Amino acid sequence: MEVEEAGGQLENAGKDEAEAEYHSHDFEWEDLKAEVESDPAFSYHLSPFRVPAASTTSQPQPSSEAWRSFHRRHASGKFFKERRYLLKEFPELPNSKDYSKILEVGCGNGSTAVSLLRSSESITVFACDCSKDTLEKANEIISNTKGIDIKDRFQPFLMDVSKETFPDWLCCIACKNASHHKMRKEHPGFLRENQCCVGGMDFITMIFTLSAIPFAIMPSTIEQCVSVLKPGGLLLFRDYGLYDMTMLRFLPHQRVGFREYMRSDGTLSYFFTLDTVRELFHAAGLVELELEYCCVKSVNRKNGKKMQRVWVHGKFQKPPS
Repeated sequence: MEVEEAGGQLENAGKDEAEAEYHSHDFEWEDLKAEVESDPAFSYHLSPFRVPAASTTSQPQPSSEAWRSFHRRHASGKFFKERRYLLKEFPELPNSKDYSKILEVGCGNGSTAVSLLRSSESITVFACDCSKDTLEKANEIISNTKGIDIKDRFQPFLMDVSKETFPDWLCCIACKNASHHKMRKEHPGFLRENQCCVGGMDFITMIFTLSAIPFAIMPSTIEQCVSVLKPGGLLLFRDYGLYDMTMLRFLPHQRVGFREYMRSDGTLSYFFTLDTVRELFHAAGLVELELEYCCVKSVNRKNGKKMQRVWVHGKFQKPPS
């Protein structure tokens, strides 16, 4: 599901972020907040959201098909850029030991997985996405990337995290609860015959994924991610922050909830505050290690326009058992 910008700016956004890896505090978020909230042109972003009288539902519907269509339209391997900055933002990943297992939720075409696999030969990436076409493209890109031996190290699987639960082979119920055994429904070829599951994840990455699903579904999505995370494991989070440039571009009719918007192609985007992220992950039983706004100034090379980008960076840990 991963995406970092709307419309024709998507590719440029990837470039901007890749170049912003060493300077994530170009301005203060509180200063931007004051600027936005004092501008009448942005007042509709701040007002309480009221469901239109003609609407039959108070929440936007999950947009799996919209994302599948999105990825079909942008199938080029050049569309997303490799996210090397994540290795510096989350140094626990390349420095992990003992053959770490990483679950990437909403992997897109592999722009994060490539960096992870390149960083260490002891890393195995399990990657899910709601788009079969996208997973095939990710596998193609990663298989053809020089310098990466992916034999048994990249395991993509089809799943809509907003609607489905993770397969038992990631972490079966027997491993979650030794007193209750349940036979898994599938046995992937990479598991040994006597192996019940892969034993849970050491890391889970949610990179520009959570914002793409309806806000009402976020708590259950996070809970099921935590269910396949090992005790002591880390959930690494990066997503849109409140008052990011892309939020301010949305028009009034594109609001579908409080801080929640729908693009013309049907895909969703939510913009987080630190408090919202903190509440969501704490409710799922995770312990906060890091949580901050990343505020980056960048320039569009085509038109010279300055852009103020805001992302939320977070690290959370599942308490040791």
